[in-house]
Amino acid sequence: MKEKKIKADFGLGGITGTMVYLHEQGLIRKLLDVQSFDTFAAQSLDRNPNHIEISANEYANFSSKGAAIKQLDIVVLSALEVDVDFNVNIITGSKGILRGASGGHSDTAAEAKLAIIVCPLTRGRIPTITKKVNTIVTPGSTVDAVVTDQGIAVHPRNVELKRRLKKAGLHLVEIEDLYKRAIALCGEPKPIEYLDKPVAIIRYRDGSVIDVVRQLKK
Repeated sequence: MKEKKIKADFGLGGITGTMVYLHEQGLIRKLLDVQSFDTFAAQSLDRNPNHIEISANEYANFSSKGAAIKQLDIVVLSALEVDVDFNVNIITGSKGILRGASGGHSDTAAEAKLAIIVCPLTRGRIPTITKKVNTIVTPGSTVDAVVTDQGIAVHPRNVELKRRLKKAGLHLVEIEDLYKRAIALCGEPKPIEYLDKPVAIIRYRDGSVIDVVRQLKK
C-alpha cells in the first residue's frame, strides 16, 4: 500500500491489531468496529478517535440500504472448507462438530465488489478444498476467488478478474485441480456419518435456511 500510495477509506468488521497498525500508519482512514478481536483493537478504541464502534445493525442489516457492508470494495475471509463449487464452510470442522459462528461472513461476501477466501490447501492431513463442504454458510455464487498456498482459483463467472490476475503474473489454478492436489496429499477422507436429527439450522442473510447440521452418529 505504501509503495503504490494506496489508502483505504475504512476498515470494517471484527477489528484486529493488524488493522489498528494499518490505521495508525495512515493506510486506513477509519476503523468501523462491530467486534474487537484482540487486546490491541480494544485498546485502540480508547486512543484513536477514528476507531469507531458500530452496532451489528449498522454493520450488516440485510434490509437496510445504509448498512456499512454495502460500501465494501474488498473483503478477505477465512474458511474451514471450500468445495469445488466455491461454497464455504466456517461452522463445522472436519469431524462435523460445530466450531464457531458465521458472523458477517455471508453478508460481506454478498455485498463486497470483490470477495476473497483465504485458506491453506490442507491443515495437517485434512484437505481444506473438498468435493462438497460439510455445511454451506457462504454460497459459492458470492465468492470471487480462493487463495491458497498452492495457487489461486477464480470463480468461472469472474472472467475479468482472472484476466487481470494472470496478467499480473500470479499463479492461477482451477478449483478442481486444488481439490485433486489436496486429495493426492492427504487421501480421500472417510465420510462423516450423521443421524437424521437436526442439531442446528444455518440461515442465510435473508433469513432463508441454507443448510442443516445433523447429529453425529456415535
